[in-house]
Amino acid sequence: MERKFFPLIIEPLTLFSKEIKSELRTRYALNAVLMFAIVTLTVIGISVGQYALNSKILASLFWVVLFFSSMSGLANVFIKEEEKKTSDLLKLVAKPSTVFLGKFFFNLLFFFFLELIIIPLFILLLGLEIQNFLFFFSVLILSSLGLVSATTIIGAIVSKAQVKSALFPVLSFPILLPLLITAIDGTYLSIQKIGLSYNADNLKFLFSYFMVMLVLSFLLFEFIWKE
Repeated sequence: MERKFFPLIIEPLTLFSKEIKSELRTRYALNAVLMFAIVTLTVIGISVGQYALNSKILASLFWVVLFFSSMSGLANVFIKEEEKKTSDLLKLVAKPSTVFLGKFFFNLLFFFFLELIIIPLFILLLGLEIQNFLFFFSVLILSSLGLVSATTIIGAIVSKAQVKSALFPVLSFPILLPLLITAIDGTYLSIQKIGLSYNADNLKFLFSYFMVMLVLSFLLFEFIWKE
């Protein structure tokens, strides 16, 4: 049992390690995402100026910045395989489940790193004041898991298309819309001084969305990857 279970862990981690080394060599997606996030937040901060934005607008802006910043980087894990003509080799040496999990973990780390940059800048430039940190980070983590689960499989789909970068946000937005609406509402409630027990419905939905998207993506990936 241990011998069978061990490759299920070590093989995705090996691919995950390869993705990190590849990104650190080129820093293409990392630089693009950071520049977009910093420029967007700076422009919004200058545009708003001294005006005090209400909590709903701040929560909406927060997820708009996160969504569009991530769109310039999350699909890159599959697009670069097609552009460098390494996808056929990857199909020969790794199982579809290994590829999906390795790419998923890398995208998740990438998105968490993006949030690590955006959150302090957003608080600094736009004056975001979080009243309920436990609920805020609960919403943030569950939303991140759901978003990465959906965009990883969408990235695999658009990597086969001709217009890859333009198609990715177009396909992602309608699928992620329920998640974004719930995440915005949860972030808004976390800015207010409301207890965690009053926001259980948002957390339940975000967790359910993550589980459904992860299972569907895992099951469909082999068919998409081998096409």
